[in-house]
Amino acid sequence: MENKNRIPELFGSMVFNENTMKERLPKQIYKDLKKAIANNMTLDLGVANIVANAMKDWALEKGVTHFTHWFQPMTGITAEKHDAFISPTNDGEILMEFSGKELIQGEPDASSFPSGGLRATFEARGYTAWDPSSPAFIKDNVLCIPTVFYSYTGEALDKKTPLLRSMEALNIQALRVLKLFGRDEVSRVSTTVGPEQEYFLIDKKYYDQRLDLMLTGRTLLGAMPPKGQEMDDHYFGNIKTRIAVYMEDLDRELWKVGILAKTKHNEVAPAQHELAPIFNLSNVSTDHNQLTMELMKKVAERHGLVCLLHEKPFEGINGSGKHNNWSLSTNLGENLLEPGKNPEENLQFVTFLCAVIKAVDDYQDLLRISVANAGNDHRLGANEAPPAIVSMYLGAHLNEVLASIENGSNYSSKKEERMELGVDIIPKFAKDTSDRNRTSPFAFTGNKFEFRMLGSTFSISCCNVMLNTSVAESLCQFADELEGKEDFKTSLNSLLKRTIKENKKIIFNGNGYAEEWVVEAEKRGLLNLKTTVDALPHYIKEKNLSLFEKHHIYTKNEIHSRYEILLEEYSKVINIEGLTTVEMVRRQLLPAITSFMKELSDTIISKKAVGLSTSCDMERGILTQVSTLANKLYEEVEKLNTLIGKGVDYADAYENANFFKEQIIPVMEATRLAADSLEGLVGQSYWPLPSYSDLIYRI
Repeated sequence: MENKNRIPELFGSMVFNENTMKERLPKQIYKDLKKAIANNMTLDLGVANIVANAMKDWALEKGVTHFTHWFQPMTGITAEKHDAFISPTNDGEILMEFSGKELIQGEPDASSFPSGGLRATFEARGYTAWDPSSPAFIKDNVLCIPTVFYSYTGEALDKKTPLLRSMEALNIQALRVLKLFGRDEVSRVSTTVGPEQEYFLIDKKYYDQRLDLMLTGRTLLGAMPPKGQEMDDHYFGNIKTRIAVYMEDLDRELWKVGILAKTKHNEVAPAQHELAPIFNLSNVSTDHNQLTMELMKKVAERHGLVCLLHEKPFEGINGSGKHNNWSLSTNLGENLLEPGKNPEENLQFVTFLCAVIKAVDDYQDLLRISVANAGNDHRLGANEAPPAIVSMYLGAHLNEVLASIENGSNYSSKKEERMELGVDIIPKFAKDTSDRNRTSPFAFTGNKFEFRMLGSTFSISCCNVMLNTSVAESLCQFADELEGKEDFKTSLNSLLKRTIKENKKIIFNGNGYAEEWVVEAEKRGLLNLKTTVDALPHYIKEKNLSLFEKHHIYTKNEIHSRYEILLEEYSKVINIEGLTTVEMVRRQLLPAITSFMKELSDTIISKKAVGLSTSCDMERGILTQVSTLANKLYEEVEKLNTLIGKGVDYADAYENANFFKEQIIPVMEATRLAADSLEGLVGQSYWPLPSYSDLIYRI
């Protein structure tokens, strides 16, 4: 075990980071590489050869024998193909070689990944290309090189290419606006992200007894235990020893690969926890979050645990989300969403704030799409997960600032308030200018926005593509209007006033769970896209197609492919869940229930045989209830099995997904209701599945 006092030496020890490059690269090569990264330039092959050789030597010293281009296809997880460094010589020996060409480009098979019709099976060629802005790292004794993935004809087949495109689009438009403020010293604007990751941990021995968890990641059957999360005793509670050891091990593994894991704690639901990192560039944070999820699962295995990342693994208690904390930073280290002490006087901040407000209002459908999948449909709208209606929370202070701009009135700065607790020994400290709203999908939290709608399994790339691109469009419109104006300040004031007036409907500071908000949101004209199937058709609306094409994020073909992939994924997930439910009920539950009913029947017969027929009321009562529910369970599962077979009849991806939503899911729910009711009646020794009490408390 590493010396805990040597964490600075441990951190990044498995990363070919800036310090390592400085040590191992010639000074000019290092400068050329940094210049290429900073200016988004193509790397010269000669420079790449020297970088590749240094990277190889470093990896060999760490005991590495293979390298891989590590990429993020449309599966939502990562992919890798391992190649050894060995090259044959004429005398039958080998050399350990790694060329610049191998570093820059790879060629995996593109036909077996989701492409939404972009590639046919016979069109197999695909390429991976190095992303030098995200450092290479060692994982499982393999040198992993972060890359993008695209087709032979140049279409993006991954989640990272559009993200990099969107970061560049936002940079271009943000620099245009900053130039209007006389900020010529700023040469780059980057989006930064800090994704908080929620997850469940359960004992592997119980996981291995649950087919639903193994195949779908969630419990398709299972009655609520006598105690859930109603006592609020798990949130921020004392971390169990076994979990604390796991978390300590996980931190070390994350730190080795340069992931800035900072905060860990118990979450609201029993067996639920959270890990939060420090901010980083959006593409680096995306890589790190994918790697975090992978390491969470691997580390759990060696502790006899299983890490569940499904959005709703257990019915009746909190699901798991991922909070995408998003901000804008300049190359000078300035946070463009930092309001300062007097935001009413900070026109630059207010301009960027209004750009975000306009973006979220104009493209609320895209933000909803970015968090849409079958798992998240179970989670949104309750237990601290925000509702499906996209809105923004700004807090009272900023609301008043915006109101004063809209109305042309003077804003009176509020004096700093101090917290008075009535306990003299407690130091007095400044009170924040606004509270937090945990029901808001998109909340301003001081100097960043927290997008809380993501499900825990999601890659954060898609939501950041939507955010970056929509904000780039707002800034583009602002720059188009303001460039060349003689009286910049007057023109800006007019623009901000109009933007606030036209887009303030997206701002809501109240209770997002309240029924009144649903009614109010409809009056405001906000979208309420309750399910994935409701949301996805908005992907291919003309305004969204135009947005992505204008900023060179996606072509129309690339958008349509993602629309098809997401619909197909939804149908496949529900289909697998339905088939798993059928198998569990037919092969596990019904035989167990039949055995239990036989036991009751035999007991009644035995009692009658010895003249105790008057004392069989209990057995008869339970037998009647179980028999009635068993018949109901059998009817529903047979109906479910029949309906699943019809799912293949739909050639259209949307019609197929809608069939699963409208026809399959209700029958799955009815099947579960009968099964969960039976769990409360059938003897524990007969019931074949570990209970919720086993799963979330026995750890």
